[in-house]
Amino acid sequence: MASVLERSSPGDGVVLLRLNRPERLNALDEVLVASLTSTFAAIAGERDVRVVVLTGAGRGFCSGLDVRDFGPSMLDPTDPALDRLRFQEMMASLPLAIRALPQPVIAAVNGPAVGGGLALCLASDVRICGASAAFANASILLGLSGAEMGMSYYLPRIVGLSVAADWMLTGRKVSADEAYQRGLVSELVDDSRLLDRALELASQIAAHSPLGVLLTKRALQVNTDAPDLFAAVELENRNQLIAHATDEAAAARERWSSR
Repeated sequence: MASVLERSSPGDGVVLLRLNRPERLNALDEVLVASLTSTFAAIAGERDVRVVVLTGAGRGFCSGLDVRDFGPSMLDPTDPALDRLRFQEMMASLPLAIRALPQPVIAAVNGPAVGGGLALCLASDVRICGASAAFANASILLGLSGAEMGMSYYLPRIVGLSVAADWMLTGRKVSADEAYQRGLVSELVDDSRLLDRALELASQIAAHSPLGVLLTKRALQVNTDAPDLFAAVELENRNQLIAHATDEAAAARERWSSR
């Protein structure tokens, strides 16, 4: 039986994670959520992994919760509120796990990224997409809040408050072109080039000092919410002092000076 989450190593220091429920557009069921959770936890401790690429099998990235036998269908409105809260917290732990990874995560979005799939995309550090990609916040269409799994945190910071409100309040489908125009993704490429381009970016990042990459990821996360420029620069200064004292930085400076 095929795994619902395929892991491979297409390059030095690069791990490719492919959601593998193509018959359901890689919708999140209990098994896939558990697999993602355990895999992220394992990768966080693997020093030889420098970059993670996340994508979907078949014609979709991730269509959100599998509502046939998971998610809202599992939750009776009369269930204790604590049970429903624990389910929501389990789902919200996925974007939190991506953010907590020391390695950068590149989302290579092929086809629909809806609901929980959009949340996985937003939590990634770099997002690129193919021409077939489409994005939507689906929970508002199910009578729920459009704010879940970190979307109300990430989306306004990425595309701006007004655009985020439009997408989250309407639940409408956002095309790959609109996503690129609004800055949700940094690149829009042909579907046939999507994975190759994601792996090319991953290889470029993996070639750098792991500590330098980690400090950059953390600075971007923290300074997005920095109270002012002074606080942001203070963190940057300390990070540079830490990185400068490493053997890897010394070797990199030597290579640079001999060019």
